[in-house]
Amino acid sequence: MAKINKTQLKQLVEAAIFVADSPVSKLTLRETVLAEFTVSERALNAVLKELMLDYQPRGIQLVEVASGYRFQSVDSLSPWLSRMWQESAPKYSRAMLETLALIAYRQPVTRGEIESVRGVSVSSNIIRTLTERTWIKVVGHKEVPGRPALYATTRQFLDYFSLTSLADLPSSDVFDALDVQYKPPATATLDAPSEDDRAIETANIEREENE
Repeated sequence: MAKINKTQLKQLVEAAIFVADSPVSKLTLRETVLAEFTVSERALNAVLKELMLDYQPRGIQLVEVASGYRFQSVDSLSPWLSRMWQESAPKYSRAMLETLALIAYRQPVTRGEIESVRGVSVSSNIIRTLTERTWIKVVGHKEVPGRPALYATTRQFLDYFSLTSLADLPSSDVFDALDVQYKPPATATLDAPSEDDRAIETANIEREENE
């Protein structure tokens, strides 16, 4: 196999990641642009680390996400960069974000388990939208009557939120604190939501997703 010096390796890796339409893994680099060269794992890691440091003070940074490496703009520049696109950023309802958070933190989880935590039914539109965005997927079925689908997040979910793994998610203590904050006093009694209440909540969710 051919040899490649450090400068050439750095340029080739940088260019490959720059022109790619999606994050590029080290394996992809080896199987494509580096296929004919002898490059050690140590050398490749060193080049990637150098590139990340080179771009650190700039408006564009090289970051590692779940699927590999990609270039992206610095978050703090988003308010100004967003003016380059006419269409507004998609808005997600609170119901959808709560559902996504529950799947992310409790996966694999069934739709029924999500509904049990939220106290209301999960709109089919929410599950469909999250699936179409490839943020969640069915990873199996729970061995209980009816064998409901088990949902989990995907690599695309991690990539979108610039995470390398689920370990990078904010601590679930934040959500535990919210549970404590809204937990009713021990002496209080709460009636289960009526069918009318559930119907109203479901209708509100459907309306939010269709707006």
